[in-house]
Amino acid sequence: MSKLLAISPLDGRYRNKGTYSERAKDLDEIAEFVSEYALIKARLGIEIKYLFALSKIGLVDLSAAERNKLLKALQNFDLKEAEKIKEIEDITRHDIKAVELYLGKFLSEGTKEMIHFGLTSEDIATFAFRITLRSASEEIIIPALEEIVKKLSNLARDHSKLPMLARTHGQPAVPTTLGKEFAVFASRLTLQLAKLKKIEFTGKLNGAVGNYNSLYFTYPEVDWIKFSKKFIESLDFRPNLLTTQVNSNEDLIEYFQIIRRINGVLLDLNQDIWRYISDGWFVLKSRTGQVGSSTMPQKVNPILFENSEGNLEIANGLIEVFERKLPISRLQRDLSGSTVLRNIGVILAHSLLSYKGTFEGLSKISPNLEKIEEDLNKDWSILSEALQTYMRKQGSKDSYMRVMEKIKGKRLSEADWKRVLKELGIKDKRLLKLTPQTYTGLADKLAGLK
Repeated sequence: MSKLLAISPLDGRYRNKGTYSERAKDLDEIAEFVSEYALIKARLGIEIKYLFALSKIGLVDLSAAERNKLLKALQNFDLKEAEKIKEIEDITRHDIKAVELYLGKFLSEGTKEMIHFGLTSEDIATFAFRITLRSASEEIIIPALEEIVKKLSNLARDHSKLPMLARTHGQPAVPTTLGKEFAVFASRLTLQLAKLKKIEFTGKLNGAVGNYNSLYFTYPEVDWIKFSKKFIESLDFRPNLLTTQVNSNEDLIEYFQIIRRINGVLLDLNQDIWRYISDGWFVLKSRTGQVGSSTMPQKVNPILFENSEGNLEIANGLIEVFERKLPISRLQRDLSGSTVLRNIGVILAHSLLSYKGTFEGLSKISPNLEKIEEDLNKDWSILSEALQTYMRKQGSKDSYMRVMEKIKGKRLSEADWKRVLKELGIKDKRLLKLTPQTYTGLADKLAGLK
């Protein structure tokens, strides 16, 4: 089907290799982990491992030949085989049952009855969603974010001593350095990344309403709590032993809340860089032949940062739906949460597009030294903080008010500044030599902090 008919831009515009080749590649990579194909394969793997676990405690007579068939089926699983499962689902109208029936063809009549034995669909789905999420996070999302942190850290180092005007409330404040401002974002992302890497996902394997009812009824001699705990831990998940039919989703919520905070940091970064470009403080490189406007030939637009911002907003909006919906499942279970969880890939894909866009954007900007210096020197009243603080130290009465009366609402040139110092009787050599370029505090040292 033509991608021009796609409903979502993830499968249309952004997967169009002719227009956004790098983005198409990125989305192809994450699709390996969060597509429905990946979800089906994860379900298949869990069902097979569960059957092996039952065999290990003597409940299934699984021959070596059957074991090898199952392992080969998982190893050779591809889109063609996934389509066979979807064909079965067209009949069953049930995704997990379709996997069960598909696996049955590799086993003898007696053995295949033990596939999915005593389980409910959620016992498989809870792992499948988390396996695909964890894999995508480790293989795609975290490395993409680490690239941004590395880029920001390098920019912080390279521009640690480059003075520029800081603004608070959008108004001229005091000087900072460009490198230190990059370092702030690197630090914020590093902190959240560390939390993302420590997320521990949970799993359940306890039947229809979480009580092991059918498992205990048919094999009361088995310690099912111990069995399920061992099985869940073998998959590197933390056992959740007290559940309804569904595994509680606080672990998923926690994960996506961290993603939302990371996306919030990047929204802040994108908007700051956009403003710096707008002010002329950054020069934006343009690809040869790239058009910035259909009517204004001179334009070079910060589209990478804008596109990233839009994708972050979409991702965070969906995360807010997750936060509201996933804690709730009516009584022992309803299906609405499953519908929401199917959008995990959508959230990660929009986030990934933004991460790649931000990284590429950071690679295409360079500071406009002349403009940064010009704006820094436009108004020397930004040094008034140093003046009033020094006067306080000297015990001068009403220091703040006296300085404010001299400078508030005025734009001071260097000569004006010197005159104010003289009128206030300032003779301190450090103040007399102070300039906007040198009043940057410890910004250069802060830019190098890890």
